[in-house]
Amino acid sequence: MTEPVLQIIVGSTRKGRVGRAVADWFRGSAEAFGAFKVEFTDLAELNLPFMDEPNHPSLRQYENAHTKEWSAIVDRSDAFVFVTPEYNHSFSAPLKNALDYLHHEWHHKPAGFVSYGGLSGGTRAVQGLRQVVSTLKMVPVLEAVNIPFVWQLPVEDGVLRPNQISETAAADMLAELAKLTGALRAMRLSAA
Repeated sequence: MTEPVLQIIVGSTRKGRVGRAVADWFRGSAEAFGAFKVEFTDLAELNLPFMDEPNHPSLRQYENAHTKEWSAIVDRSDAFVFVTPEYNHSFSAPLKNALDYLHHEWHHKPAGFVSYGGLSGGTRAVQGLRQVVSTLKMVPVLEAVNIPFVWQLPVEDGVLRPNQISETAAADMLAELAKLTGALRAMRLSAA
């Protein structure tokens, strides 16, 4: 069996965002963890337009090249970590759009969350995301990385340098994702 693919998705597309630095840090942690083949999707680079498919995503009758590319990325992934800011007590519109583009590709895959922001560290964004991914038949893990006052943390060479609390939280979340990935992957393969 091939190594499971962990897809890290950067949910902020704003110019001047800190989300890419947060995601780059987490990517390093995930690669060092060693349980996954780590892939990386930055929604700013993917540049999905707002949903423009004529058919409902559950039909998987995609007409646009960008949708087919996004479908292939999500389909080959076994687990996800969404890196998200908190905007007005929720997550970003581009992240919601990216989730809504697809349906079956998300099913029975675990999801973790790395959030950042001010005092709450993005926890309200994660609460909203948990509802959405659960509706897509994903399995959100309880463990998460929440980074409050992210702008106060040092950034070296474009990579955030969080504290030991964030490092420990990342390791705990990756361990839980690894457990669920194995179980859910086996379930998906046996149903195929």
